[in-house]
Amino acid sequence: MSAIGSFLSSLPLHLLFCLTVFCLLHLPSHSADPDPLQDFCVANLSASISVNGFPCKPASAVTSDDFFFDGLTKEGNTTNIFSSSMTPGNVLKFPGLNTLGLSMNRVDFAPGGISPPHLHPRATETGVVIEGKLLVGFVTSNNVFYSKVLTAGQMFVIPRGLVHFQLNVGEGKVHTVTAFNSHLPGAVVVPINLFASLIPNEVLTKTFQVEADVINTIRSKFRCNMCMVRMRKVCEDDEGADVYSMRGDKGLGIIGLG
Repeated sequence: MSAIGSFLSSLPLHLLFCLTVFCLLHLPSHSADPDPLQDFCVANLSASISVNGFPCKPASAVTSDDFFFDGLTKEGNTTNIFSSSMTPGNVLKFPGLNTLGLSMNRVDFAPGGISPPHLHPRATETGVVIEGKLLVGFVTSNNVFYSKVLTAGQMFVIPRGLVHFQLNVGEGKVHTVTAFNSHLPGAVVVPINLFASLIPNEVLTKTFQVEADVINTIRSKFRCNMCMVRMRKVCEDDEGADVYSMRGDKGLGIIGLG
């Protein structure tokens, strides 16, 4: 009986130890993308997407070019309704990133340009201002707002899934480089998802406590002619890439999503 009593008295410690080991063993699962099981898995972009990425290109077909990308070297075209431009460096543009759990974007802002409120459902974002003066802000799930004006060389971080924005508050243009802990972080752009989608007007009028004509006026800023068709096509092609093509008073362009 003494042995049984000794075991029972130490049982809470055994349970605590087992729980601690269990938690430690499962820490990797908290990352945005699963850990790879090979040195690399260069994406075969012609194949259909699997659960967590593209199938691997055969190792015999992999070349040095698969591991290098110069797509962020050129300034983007900011001629669009938000006066900003995002150049993606995700798995869709840089297949060598497949399964590695990271990607980068270049974002350019004309004077007054904005990256409108949006969120990335699959990644935390960090970035550095290369040139210019940029207001960066985000809102927590408790509706607490954090923001700061950054200049060249300063960094920011946006926790995964939180609504955030960037606004050029300087007199000149702004250039930033952002990074994500996912090879395809995705983007949900608040004004586009609300006012350029098929959400019924009744839902929006009740949500914002305004009349239908107010909603229709806002919708008209985001929808015209083939705007909706064009936007859906880009999203389908890119499988959730951070690119939305829009037509507005300033013409067709790619908006910047930092």
